[in-house]
Amino acid sequence: MTHDLSPIEAEIRRRITAAGPMPVAQFMSLCLTHPQHGYYITRDPFGARGDFITAPEISQMFGELLGLWCAATWQLMGSPENIRLVELGPGRGTMMLDALRAVQIVPQFRKALVAHMVEISPTLEQRQRQALSAIDVPTEWHQSLDQVPDGPTIILANEFIDALPVHQAVMCVDGWHERVIRIAEDGSLQFSHARDPIALFEQMLPPRLRDAAIGDIFEWRGDRIALEIGRRVMRSHGAALLIDYGHLESAVGDTLQAVGRQAYADPLQAPGALDLTAHVDFQALAQTAQSFGARVHGPITQATLLRRLGIETRADALTKGAPLSKNSEVKNALARLTSEDATGMGRMFKAIAFADPALGELPGFETEPAANDTGDRHAPSQTKPA
Repeated sequence: MTHDLSPIEAEIRRRITAAGPMPVAQFMSLCLTHPQHGYYITRDPFGARGDFITAPEISQMFGELLGLWCAATWQLMGSPENIRLVELGPGRGTMMLDALRAVQIVPQFRKALVAHMVEISPTLEQRQRQALSAIDVPTEWHQSLDQVPDGPTIILANEFIDALPVHQAVMCVDGWHERVIRIAEDGSLQFSHARDPIALFEQMLPPRLRDAAIGDIFEWRGDRIALEIGRRVMRSHGAALLIDYGHLESAVGDTLQAVGRQAYADPLQAPGALDLTAHVDFQALAQTAQSFGARVHGPITQATLLRRLGIETRADALTKGAPLSKNSEVKNALARLTSEDATGMGRMFKAIAFADPALGELPGFETEPAANDTGDRHAPSQTKPA
């Protein structure tokens, strides 16, 4: 090993030397959210000059439609006079800014809401404060969802769950072992597996996955966030809309990936300097929310949701009378957000909503309670568009 160690890699190596091989989830957590040196703590990774571009950065249409979705959902809730509009992992604040601008056409909703931004990064919080400074809507910041005051609530999360730490287990001859990271003989960081099998792990797995082959990998996340979303939705008689990429049913497959400068990289190559993500298991997410009594809507593809919410009509409105360059920009954004090619955002990204069953059908999910997928129910090996 010849490269200079980053503070994160030095800390990882120190912990492995002291306590033994490190579980993948702990490695991912340190790399992304270490309080001084974590990837999300120290930088703004979004946009054309960053490591990746999210849907709100591609077009204002995305945030606008989600804002109008929130207004329509608020009406289903009985139009409470004080509504908490919560965004988890708000990035630069772009999506919330577009949403709040769009809901000016529903003045009573805009008057009733307080925006709550759940953000752990001081760097991104500063960007969000700048973005929202000209908007006359009360806005508060929190480190976690459980810090948001109780009361009627609508939650939005775009590409949030995929960045939460993921545990991995690998099937060995004597059962499932947790996947870990160790220091190899040549000094490099290397994937391995824990010495002892995980007790009772077979009972966690869906029955159809219990006959896994040697070498298969299964991923799961701690369910604290999903539990808090489910609890919050039911206690507040509200709703949550989550958009992310992943697989519709629990499946085996290694989906841990690293992205830097909009290109894929080795997850162990530069700890703390790369974005680490793993696919969302929508089935597991839904089951956690259902455990609180929430009704699950979807998942459906992002393309299906955006089309039902009127993205094509909105694109037409933006291009009428606009210069040719603006026309092209809007059309390209529409195509990118709704592309249903094998690796297109419209197909790879899914939308799922949780709500108090009393709300009935939610906007965009009215006619199709089951997944509107296109053959990737068991496809955790696909990668996210950088």
